[in-house]
Amino acid sequence: MKIIAVVQARMGSKRLPNKVMQTINGVPMIELLLNRLSMVSCIDQIILATPSSASNSILNAHVRNLGYEVYNGSENDVLDRYYQAVKDKRPDAVIRITGDCPLIDPSLVNDIVKAFIEQNVDYLSNTLDPTYPDGLDTEIFTYKSLEKAADLAKLPKEREHVTPYIYESGLFKTASYKHAQDHSDKRWTVDEASDFQVISSIYNYFSPCIDFSWQDVLALQEKEPELFMLNQHLMRNEGTHMGAGQKLWKRAKQVIPGGNMLLSKRPEMFLPEQWPSYFSRAKGCKVWDLDDKEYIDMCFMGIGTNILGYGNREVNDAVHRTVDAGNMSTLNCPEEVYLAEKLIELHPWADMVRLARTGGEANAIAIRIARAASGKDKIAFCGYHGWHDWYLAANLKDEKNLAGHLLPGLEPRGVPQNLQNSIYPFTYNNIGELKALIQNHEIGVIKMEVFRNHQPEDDFLKKVRKLATENNIVLIFDECTSGFRQNFGGLHKIYDVEPDIAVFGKALGNGYAITAIIGRREIMESAQSSFISSTFWTERIGPTAALKTLEVMEELKSWELITESGEKITQRWKDLAESSGLHITTSGMPALTSFSINSPNKLLYKTLITQEMMKRGYIAGTSIYICVEHTQDIIDKYFINLEPVFDLIKECEDGRDVNSFLKGPVCHDSFKRLN
Repeated sequence: MKIIAVVQARMGSKRLPNKVMQTINGVPMIELLLNRLSMVSCIDQIILATPSSASNSILNAHVRNLGYEVYNGSENDVLDRYYQAVKDKRPDAVIRITGDCPLIDPSLVNDIVKAFIEQNVDYLSNTLDPTYPDGLDTEIFTYKSLEKAADLAKLPKEREHVTPYIYESGLFKTASYKHAQDHSDKRWTVDEASDFQVISSIYNYFSPCIDFSWQDVLALQEKEPELFMLNQHLMRNEGTHMGAGQKLWKRAKQVIPGGNMLLSKRPEMFLPEQWPSYFSRAKGCKVWDLDDKEYIDMCFMGIGTNILGYGNREVNDAVHRTVDAGNMSTLNCPEEVYLAEKLIELHPWADMVRLARTGGEANAIAIRIARAASGKDKIAFCGYHGWHDWYLAANLKDEKNLAGHLLPGLEPRGVPQNLQNSIYPFTYNNIGELKALIQNHEIGVIKMEVFRNHQPEDDFLKKVRKLATENNIVLIFDECTSGFRQNFGGLHKIYDVEPDIAVFGKALGNGYAITAIIGRREIMESAQSSFISSTFWTERIGPTAALKTLEVMEELKSWELITESGEKITQRWKDLAESSGLHITTSGMPALTSFSINSPNKLLYKTLITQEMMKRGYIAGTSIYICVEHTQDIIDKYFINLEPVFDLIKECEDGRDVNSFLKGPVCHDSFKRLN
């Protein structure tokens, strides 16, 4: 019987890049694997099958120098890569080995081949019903079954993982090779950095010998279990159950503190261990993940940055022209002047503008200017205003101070202790609380959101304005979130209250980085008595995107469209809850609407909603940031899919265990849960 072993490997591993060429005692891992596999007496030839990409050139050259044949084929269609690698040789059988198994055992492979021949099957492996340690994975199948699978298999899973069609289609005779004792809980494979450390420790122990058996490794694990502890928390064959985005997220957490740059985009906040995590492209209100799966975004729409939808053509065209003309220069871009003039036109009370690129820095700029203008350091605040020291200092005295304004549990480590007692929180709609702060402290600045979850009551905003005026306090409205969603400009215009400074962000550039601080001349000129400056506040893309975004918004009257859609969605949530027998609470301005199920299990239900809606092709939770691309048809289909999820939640409220429906951990709701 002619038998060829095909080893699949690549440099671009999602979880541990370049792993096959990482060295153990100076020898690349792939070389150790091939050396051990070459000891299998029944194998006639070994072929390395890698994707056809330049990134694999070092791997290919090294293996060829070792004397092995290398075949370059499809990146994702690994089934075709296997078939093409052997079709001209037409072997009787093919052994499949993966490059993450450097402890592959020659004797075990021989035994599996012998069993395959004796049982006269089309496919046999020790992986279908695993009893051997993860990392000794061996599959053998007839060339004819490989040829047929290559022709008939259609699903992405069947093409990417080579053998699922053979053992799942029912067209082939299959069998399992099992050990008398179950050792499947042991992990000797290499997918992550901790795996590589364990394998390195094993080779170091047996060095210089490399032909130790799997039983030798088993005895070592029983003798010195501490050598194997680093990776024992990982799930067997985890990669076959994970999407490309989930794999990349695991990599990200090794090299980026917290995994990414924004708390609100961490998978743990949505659907831990199942969230797609990364997008390949986005258009309208749709996003595609790294596996090219399409989702409708009925969630945060770029955390509120895309009122006009993803990839608006007019905005993108303007940006492309800017890129072609040049984004940066020693000279200033004229668009920053045009944008400043437009913002002042929309807010006649304001006289001057400073531009930045993120909401947090824009709020910090506003605070710097306001402190300079008032001559006083202390701040009274209400709402969420970013991550800078001036704001997080509220939690130096009591970590609960930000709980009502931000996620609870934040510890302000790294914020200087001497900022304690420089900032004081007050509750929205509680004018008495603000009065007390002003009476008891030398407040120089009042910083607040115009609206987040609740409407102002009893002329609250006008009373705040009056207090600020009477006490020579600079009033800042943070409209990073609320601006341009319910009217064309700041939400404060609807309530007929003028601040001294207003801050805009998020939707201003429809996904491009631009924020603005606008204010009265006598206040804003105080910026010149301080130092506020940054290289990338002068780039051209942000102001260009903002100017075109404002133009398109004005043409569409986008604020009317998204407000109307948000009001309808909020009411339909209420109607659906009533028909399902659930009790919910809705909150937020119409275009930033949300709901919460009134139950001790509300966090579990939020997780369940995300899980079930993702199955149906939606990125969704309990909040929606509306964009103009959320058409009536999309909204209708969203509710058709949401209805059975609400019915399922009602069953859980009536006694069924919600945990039995969850496929992974519950989403987080605080900073401490993310530590």
